[in-house]
Amino acid sequence: MKRVNILDCTLRDGGYLIDSQFGNTAIKGIIRGLTDSGTDVIECGFLKDEPHQKGSTIFNHAAQLRPFLPEDRRQASYVCLADFSRYTIENLEPYDGTSIDGVRACFFKHERHDVINFCKSIKEKGYKLYVQPVDILGYTDFELLGLIEEVNKLEPYAFSIVDTFGSLYRDDLQRIFYLVHHNLLGSAKIGFHSHNNLQMSFALSQEFIELTQGLRQVVVDSSMAGMGRGAGNTNTELVMQYMNRKFNSGYDIDIVLDLIDNYIDGFHNQYEWGYSIPHFLAGSYSAHVNNISYLSTKAGIASRDINYLLNRLGANARKRYDYDLLEKLYIEYLDTLCEDEQSLRELKSQLQGKNILMLLPGHSIVSHKGEIESYCHEKNPVVISVNLLSHDYPINFAYFSNKNRYQYWQSATHFKEYKKIVTSNVTTATGPNQWVIDFTRLVKCGWEQLDNSGILLLRLLDQLEVNSIAIAGFDGYSHNADNQNYIQKAMEKTRNTLNASEANEDIRSMLEDYMNTRTLDCPITFITPSLFESVTKGENHVR
Repeated sequence: MKRVNILDCTLRDGGYLIDSQFGNTAIKGIIRGLTDSGTDVIECGFLKDEPHQKGSTIFNHAAQLRPFLPEDRRQASYVCLADFSRYTIENLEPYDGTSIDGVRACFFKHERHDVINFCKSIKEKGYKLYVQPVDILGYTDFELLGLIEEVNKLEPYAFSIVDTFGSLYRDDLQRIFYLVHHNLLGSAKIGFHSHNNLQMSFALSQEFIELTQGLRQVVVDSSMAGMGRGAGNTNTELVMQYMNRKFNSGYDIDIVLDLIDNYIDGFHNQYEWGYSIPHFLAGSYSAHVNNISYLSTKAGIASRDINYLLNRLGANARKRYDYDLLEKLYIEYLDTLCEDEQSLRELKSQLQGKNILMLLPGHSIVSHKGEIESYCHEKNPVVISVNLLSHDYPINFAYFSNKNRYQYWQSATHFKEYKKIVTSNVTTATGPNQWVIDFTRLVKCGWEQLDNSGILLLRLLDQLEVNSIAIAGFDGYSHNADNQNYIQKAMEKTRNTLNASEANEDIRSMLEDYMNTRTLDCPITFITPSLFESVTKGENHVR
């Protein structure tokens, strides 16, 4: 028995692109050709609760597949995928050897307990049971172990690592494989289904094959020419070539190349799939490809815009597609865009070459007020407060990138006396003493705390070419009830909505990124204690 099986899923995964309308001639030709090429498992389409139409790879029951299967099956196995939420398993007749011999049960994480009886029915009807949990990267180790414990009772034919959103890296695959391998029933194969959002699909398939040497029989999913929705899948022809070269597996690649020429290229001329920047972004955020498709239709939208919107969408919402929510976020995002060249020129004329003191609202500016006063007396810096107004300090500019803080201080009697630097997500209203900076100029994606005001101001100062930067009040977060994070209690974030350690790690990562990418060669010092002080002292940042 072969240790590595190739499962071609062109007729199923490729079906997403063309509403499963391959045409009867193509369906029969593809199945016949894949069988003759030595493909181990051929996924012939979907089992769904909708009428089977001529030329479609969507079927109601197994008998409908008989006309498409060759008389000489050689060593091939034929399967279909049944989505738990879209197929009534009672419609599947018992296995009789004349049609498919396996069913791949697909389900979302929240369905993992309910799907067990569904899977049990597949086994009882005599079919090979493939268990296909959607988005395995979305499971915690505890949740995955719990699922495997339930699945082991079913004695499945295979259990697959499904990279639904094309988000896996090598270390993710290694971690998940060993977790599954050490806990899955020894008789079950482990499958791997990947997507090419990060240009990693074929490389990960090779890694998976090498990783499992001597440990398990495995199944590697692929499709001809990578045909599949969005970024597509691992290419069948590439995996076959690799298996022939490394393991002398004997797949007939010429037959597969003919299939691509005769059938797949025709679809490729009409439909797009494969790696692209938008699909890379979808993979980076484990986002459903429909979010990308929707945003990409917006006139003039740039890749960085999609990056920002996916970042703000939220981890759970990204895995679905809510077009109303996307539209709302997009409109709000457009409201932040503004022309800021004049503001930048005027600010640069006032701050270029100056020593700057950033005064953030951390509680340390109260407990270490003496150090701040001494620094101001010695260096005479330009003091820029961050989301803060106070007569206790000699503030020259008040910087706001937090709309709530701006609105809070707007009602203060002394609000108008300050010169203000404001980002466009707060307001686009300019004035004699108010300069508006395009928010998108300063924001970078990849962090939950991407709009941290201190980091955004550092990026702005980088563009204004200041001489030096001192920082006070950039303390970091604490959940300790005895610790006060801000100078004023009214500014405290709700403690049950903020994970202090995660927020601190996010800010530290952003500060490291700033230190590694800034163009300004100026010293940065901390006047008051901060959890982030060590970042600016790292040897990697010496210029």
